[in-house]
Amino acid sequence: MTDQGARVDSGRRRGRNETEEERADRMWTELIQEVRVAQMGVQILFGFLLTVVFTPKYDGLSDTDQMIYLVTVVLGAVTTGALIGPVSLHRIVAGRRVKPQAVRWASRLTLLGLVLLLATTTASLLLILRVATHDGFVPYLVAGVVFWYLLCWFGIPLWTRYRHTTR
Repeated sequence: MTDQGARVDSGRRRGRNETEEERADRMWTELIQEVRVAQMGVQILFGFLLTVVFTPKYDGLSDTDQMIYLVTVVLGAVTTGALIGPVSLHRIVAGRRVKPQAVRWASRLTLLGLVLLLATTTASLLLILRVATHDGFVPYLVAGVVFWYLLCWFGIPLWTRYRHTTR
């Protein structure tokens, strides 16, 4: 039996009885909290990456390692853009009565930012381990860490979504 769109399961009501605007307000607040966590990580990582080129060791890097570094810096820059995008989006459309649409776009930017953060972190780890060890096991170690990130950031959430929702 349903009550204004809320699903009832074994006597338990699921969902909230809220208007589209109330839902958008709640989802915006939750999204901004999530973005804050990701932004902090990418800003620290990106800030660190920006300093590497000014260290004496940079000139001693192989051409391959320098290319990995450049790709990593660019990834860090675009990741920062994607994760700061929701703030700019909100500021530009605030008061225009488009919060539900803004939440959808901000959510997409945040998900894109997480994928880019995964790529940035992967490239950073690859570069650091290549420089630190020069061992053949580095790609396997990086692949293992990427698998772990994929599991934590996407696998478990998607499994939870599939397992515990009907949508």
